[in-house]
Amino acid sequence: MEEFSIVYRECYPRVLAYAASHAGGRVAEDITSETFTIAWRRQAQMPSNALPWLLGIARNLVRATRREATTYELTDFPADDDFAVIELRAALASLSETDQEVLTLIAWHGLAAAEAAQVVGCTTATFFVRLHRARRRLQAALWTPKFDSARASWKTS
Repeated sequence: MEEFSIVYRECYPRVLAYAASHAGGRVAEDITSETFTIAWRRQAQMPSNALPWLLGIARNLVRATRREATTYELTDFPADDDFAVIELRAALASLSETDQEVLTLIAWHGLAAAEAAQVVGCTTATFFVRLHRARRRLQAALWTPKFDSARASWKTS
């Protein structure tokens, strides 16, 4: 019981951040609560490094929530007036859900590649390939004519 309490205190903010960034703030608390409810029932299966395991549970719950609601937008992230952040969000939103997941696990949730691979259910080598490809697609999305014109209008305003 004490071990679970420690895991809960250490991992709750990161699981909540993951849920909020993938399902929006409105349902993040519910997903996080359900994640820890499932983890409580499966304590015997919890690995010593519990965060990737917990994020895997949260990921499955996010997917189930999306199937039910079918409304997911990256714009649920906190507002920011910085053009670079706005531009990055728009480019990220233009990518596939898989690419978004790979990039955000590393960049926003701070997981190591091996941990992120565990979350998405693949080997570390496969994850590195997915990450490399997702980064290339993000870079390409950032340099489309749409973003070039937005960049130019931002500089002149």
